[in-house]
Amino acid sequence: MAEPTSTQERYPLRAAVRTAFQVVVALATLLPYILAELPVSGTWVAQTVAVAMGITRVMAMPQVNEFLNRFAPLLAAEPKKE
Repeated sequence: MAEPTSTQERYPLRAAVRTAFQVVVALATLLPYILAELPVSGTWVAQTVAVAMGITRVMAMPQVNEFLNRFAPLLAAEPKKE
């Protein structure tokens, strides 16, 4: 049997956790539609959406993966190299 080549194949639990985190962040972008129906101020809605978009973009950066490996290893794409 061939050795897995992608981090998703080698570390499926990490891939699942990262995907779940990214889905939660992506779902946060629905807040404006949900809150448009409620009588609340739009200022914090805009901030929430901006932060969610930023997190989604930043998660793809290699430097962030290094940071996650150090401080939030379960969210890293692969385990910390020892």
